[in-house]
Amino acid sequence: MTAAPTVGAAIAGLGSALPAAVGQRELWDGYFSKHFATSRIARRVFLESGVRSRHAVVNPVHTDPSGWSTATRMRRYAAASQPLGHQAVSAALADAGVSPDDVGLLVVASCTGYASPGLDLQLVATLGLRPDVQRLLVGQMGCYAALPGLGSAADYVVARRRVAVLLCLELTSLHVQPPTDDPEQVVSHALFSDAAAAVVVRPQARPQPQAQGQEQGAGVNRPALEVVDVTALTAPATSDHMTWDITDLGFRMGLSPRVPDVLARHVRPVVEDLLARHGLTLPDVRGWAVHPGGPRILDTVQECLALPPHALAASRTVLSLHGNCSSATVLLVLRRLLADGALREGGPVVAMAFGPGLTLYAALLSARAAGPPVAGR
Repeated sequence: MTAAPTVGAAIAGLGSALPAAVGQRELWDGYFSKHFATSRIARRVFLESGVRSRHAVVNPVHTDPSGWSTATRMRRYAAASQPLGHQAVSAALADAGVSPDDVGLLVVASCTGYASPGLDLQLVATLGLRPDVQRLLVGQMGCYAALPGLGSAADYVVARRRVAVLLCLELTSLHVQPPTDDPEQVVSHALFSDAAAAVVVRPQARPQPQAQGQEQGAGVNRPALEVVDVTALTAPATSDHMTWDITDLGFRMGLSPRVPDVLARHVRPVVEDLLARHGLTLPDVRGWAVHPGGPRILDTVQECLALPPHALAASRTVLSLHGNCSSATVLLVLRRLLADGALREGGPVVAMAFGPGLTLYAALLSARAAGPPVAGR
């Protein structure tokens, strides 16, 4: 007698929505060269950031938001976030072949705006979600928010056997700060970008052990990504290394140059422990989705984990084309990995992101042939 399959949670669809793109050199020449005129390092930081283009709901070349009040910025957030969020979630639902009526949980992660009723409630109405849909707002976690959001969505899916959607939406362009020569402000303004990214997570039967010689994934164009495990590490003694303060002139990023040094101490033990819990080691990993916080962050991760140069290609490409989009970025990297065919043959995938705390989050995913969905309510 064959045992009934256990149920897992798998990423079945991905979608994104990006505001208008603007070139990094255009931003420097048209705005930031004057904005940071008193800084001796600004030009080099902008041109060596690893970013070629970014996205902005407010392009400072045309409209300077640096003197806007926080209230004005929040009004712009409310106006711009809804259409972007709607587009990203709609694309993810279509990619998964899932109806809005099937969604049992909507998770929204954002640290760049506030409103109540908020974006989650707006999307319930515009997407046509059920009135009994559950909602979870993940706020103020910054760049790593996608992974605790994904973990919560996966737990819901396994427990309730219903579909969940995670949306990460950040509009950092609303928070351009007044002119300064502060190096931390120069670095953050050289990297950050706007984006919305969404994933659909559905219940899926875990495959049974295969007979010898049977191939998994034959004929499948794109594997599903099962959420296997999520882990975190916070170093409270370094809480001042990365901050996000609410001021009268928007939200102000604090970004210490010591962040890569802290990550260098922790990234390998965290990843090795996560893998060991499932009988895996670093060479077993077939794909890496590392949040591209900046070139030094990626260089640090690559060095500490002794990864080959191509291992972080998806992260470097996303940084180049889209900049650092805070919580949405790691989902964009996962989408790039899938689109590039890097996971076609399946295997373990590690996603990582970093943010205030100083906090490191990591998720173990498993790329495999999409199995049959599990019927829920």
